[in-house]
Amino acid sequence: MTPPDASQGGGRRPAKRALTARLSELRGRHGLSVLPSVPPLPPPGPDEITVASYNVHKCVGTDRRFDPGRIAQVIAEIQPDILAVQEADRRFGRRTGLLDTSALRESGLSLVPVSRLPDGHGWHGNALLVRRGTPLEVQRLALPGAEPRGAVIAELELPAGKLRIVAAHFGLLRRCRLRQAATILEAIGRGASMPTLMLGDLNEWRPGPRSSLRPLEALFGSVAFGPASFPSRMPVFALDRIFGWPRGVVRDVQAHDSSLARVASDHLPLKARLSLSAAHEAPPGEVAAAA
Repeated sequence: MTPPDASQGGGRRPAKRALTARLSELRGRHGLSVLPSVPPLPPPGPDEITVASYNVHKCVGTDRRFDPGRIAQVIAEIQPDILAVQEADRRFGRRTGLLDTSALRESGLSLVPVSRLPDGHGWHGNALLVRRGTPLEVQRLALPGAEPRGAVIAELELPAGKLRIVAAHFGLLRRCRLRQAATILEAIGRGASMPTLMLGDLNEWRPGPRSSLRPLEALFGSVAFGPASFPSRMPVFALDRIFGWPRGVVRDVQAHDSSLARVASDHLPLKARLSLSAAHEAPPGEVAAAA
């Protein structure tokens, strides 16, 4: 669509006003809100870690520049202990990795071995990085749908105990996302009972009964809404999510809104605190119900 007066002198201001009006209309129709500037997360408690999810758009920013170093700088701003990355590999041809792994190692993050290629980073673009922890088991899960999609399920031994991490990138069609959510729940159900973190770009912008994420409520509780993370320059849609089980182990979920993050990718990163001690102290009844 051509913005109003875009071809005429001074056309940028009318185009921007038109975009702002359109976003206001969407917010009113869907009950959405533009993400305000948020302060940094409070300092972590002694038993907490910082977790994050970031769709890096193949390291191509909103200025159309390919810049993996810039992505690494945004990640360094967050200082995550666990990070799920979407679109970490080339989409077509040989799925080589696109991240600046040297810069990420300088930030203390190491790739969990996921790719089947020596120069790949993830599975269907889903990469997983950790600061501390020993991978016990890594599963590459193909997700059903009209386009190739996948998820990574990793079990880690962390200083505070075991943690299952589900890193996923859901499809663009609602019917496919419903099947993908069900597939992930089935995969979790086949594993041992342990604290579980799910994070990624789930591509769902509808809150309420129409949300394709509703099946996940059986394990993670309400998935009604989250912080807006897309598009990064003027966030309106909550496409990126972080969930945890047992319920209550994930808190302070917010988008990382910095000047660099707004240009490095078309998504803002999502970050949160996770308390493993709270997870391991979950009531026995809740553990049994989800096993």
